[in-house]
Amino acid sequence: MRPSPLEVARLVEDLPEAAEEEDVRVIWQSPHMRVERIVSYGHASDDDFWYDQTEDEWVMVLLGRAVLEIEGEAQPRSLEPGDAINLPARTKHRVVSTASDTATVWLAIFSGVESA
Repeated sequence: MRPSPLEVARLVEDLPEAAEEEDVRVIWQSPHMRVERIVSYGHASDDDFWYDQTEDEWVMVLLGRAVLEIEGEAQPRSLEPGDAINLPARTKHRVVSTASDTATVWLAIFSGVESA
């Protein structure tokens, strides 16, 4: 999905209903950057799964709450609305939990994207 340059993206409105999988929507993309809105309802990474991305990721919680675990850190990080974190490429991380009583809406910006 690539909206018109003048289209307003309402990131915290018209949220999808809770589903088995997170809802991931590409809001904008160029050859070197991608912006996604991710909606989670109690979603978490599997116990043995770690993201190990080739792209840099800057992610912010807009609504809800989440807990991230970053490999090598002693304690998981809690994220509330307005909290953001930069995850350089190859930073292994996982989602420990997201709010189960409300939607958690993430804004994720990936750089180093190789194709549009």
